[in-house]
Amino acid sequence: MVTVTQDNGVRRDPRRWWALGALVASMLTLGFDTTILNVALPTMAGELGATTGQQQWMADAYVIVFAALMLPAGLLGDRFGRRRMLVVGLGIFLAGSVAGALADDVNWVIAARTVMGLGAALVMPLALSVLPSLFGPDERTKAVGIISAASSLGLPLGPIIGGWLLNHFWWGSVFLVNVPMAAIGIAACVFLLPETRDPASPKVDTLSTALTAAGLGALIYAIIEAPSRGWGDPLIVGMLAGAAVLIAALVLRERRVERPMLDMSLLTHRGFLFNTIAATLVMFVLSGLLFVLPPYLQAVLGHDAFGTGLRLLPMMGGLIVAARAAQPVVARFGSRAVVTAGLVVLAFAALLGSRTTVDSGYGFTALWLSITGFGFGFSVVPAMDGALGALPRDRAGSGSGLLMTTRQVGSAIGIALLGSLLAGTFRDRLDLTGLPAKAADTAGESVVAAHIVAQKAGSADLVASANSAYVHGMGLVLLVCGIAALVTALLAAAFLPNTPVTHATKEDEDPAMATAAADAGQ
Repeated sequence: MVTVTQDNGVRRDPRRWWALGALVASMLTLGFDTTILNVALPTMAGELGATTGQQQWMADAYVIVFAALMLPAGLLGDRFGRRRMLVVGLGIFLAGSVAGALADDVNWVIAARTVMGLGAALVMPLALSVLPSLFGPDERTKAVGIISAASSLGLPLGPIIGGWLLNHFWWGSVFLVNVPMAAIGIAACVFLLPETRDPASPKVDTLSTALTAAGLGALIYAIIEAPSRGWGDPLIVGMLAGAAVLIAALVLRERRVERPMLDMSLLTHRGFLFNTIAATLVMFVLSGLLFVLPPYLQAVLGHDAFGTGLRLLPMMGGLIVAARAAQPVVARFGSRAVVTAGLVVLAFAALLGSRTTVDSGYGFTALWLSITGFGFGFSVVPAMDGALGALPRDRAGSGSGLLMTTRQVGSAIGIALLGSLLAGTFRDRLDLTGLPAKAADTAGESVVAAHIVAQKAGSADLVASANSAYVHGMGLVLLVCGIAALVTALLAAAFLPNTPVTHATKEDEDPAMATAAADAGQ
């Protein structure tokens, strides 16, 4: 197959739409894997005896590696061939999925999720970066729309597919379902995608990559383990201090090198800084909510895994509809007004959800979930477009990389911090009177574990206490989310430039805008 370089322009290969199908298969796999695990976590907690902290690690191991390695993975593709590295990434993701399906221990599942995060870090930026080499400006908008739809479609598909699989097969099937999708993506990439590269891209900075991974890992470890060990525990204090030193060293190094992977000087642009803060906060809240909601729907309300997936659709539907409708509204009112309004709606939904009680039922939950989805959609898309729109044209590529990285960091911290708040509150509120010490320790690990202990002990009081403690903890999580969204809305109203963003025009002018648009649908 002929190799195409980025500087030679667009080659109108008649197979380019089939090649787009290969990218769609790759993005769809990553899209529904993002949410499929959340539905499976309660079932896996019961089968594997996973504590809340271990469930957090199953989710965060993937996100931390994804965030830390996405930028160097993109540079590897630029230098050694994007198609080649995309195939390698899908192969790694496939291998991690097989390992996860066959694992019989929580630690092996966490290890498998780490491997999957490595594969995803290669797939995400490279699947998007080949678009400009396949399509000219006249076709790129349509191609971006298709790949964005595939990314967005994965969000609601994940809970539904995961729920159906869990109702018919063992929990490992939520990993095994990735195998045929990844295999199809590999075959399609090999036979349909042209090879592209950019030999002038910066070299991968091994030290910066190591500092990023180690700093994020230490920070997330401290946040997840603090509720059980205590914030004053020497290990937790040491990890927090180590994370601060490592991240500070990363910032200092990136400020000194000539061509940094993470260009911190971009944060001096006011529009980029505050739009990035808004987009990262949205991912913080979204990831935390998707972690705490499935146990509530399954353990407290008593729905099966498939029913839980279906009951997450109001939020997913609201998110997708609002994300598609956001652009015309931005063109009419400006990005500052829309981002601020979206964050206010998000804050209202979270504060409303914090009023949930054990007896509220699903109707009330569906109401605030729908409003939550609209708040997400109307804040994240214009915030991302506004962030890159605030930068000089020649900085859009590095700005997109920094924005994608901070969003993933927001996801990891959201799961860690909000999950830890929930775990600590649940453990403190749970009434363990009369239980043997071992059973009490087990019940305090998660609401699912408490239900299992209650079933074995025949204790209806423990079930009621577990449900009440979990709902109370979830209410605190939603309260924190609402306050954070409201504070961010005030910052957006005060500091964001009110610039209308014309989406199609930006995509036609700059390939980096197409990349940002597709990532916004993720």
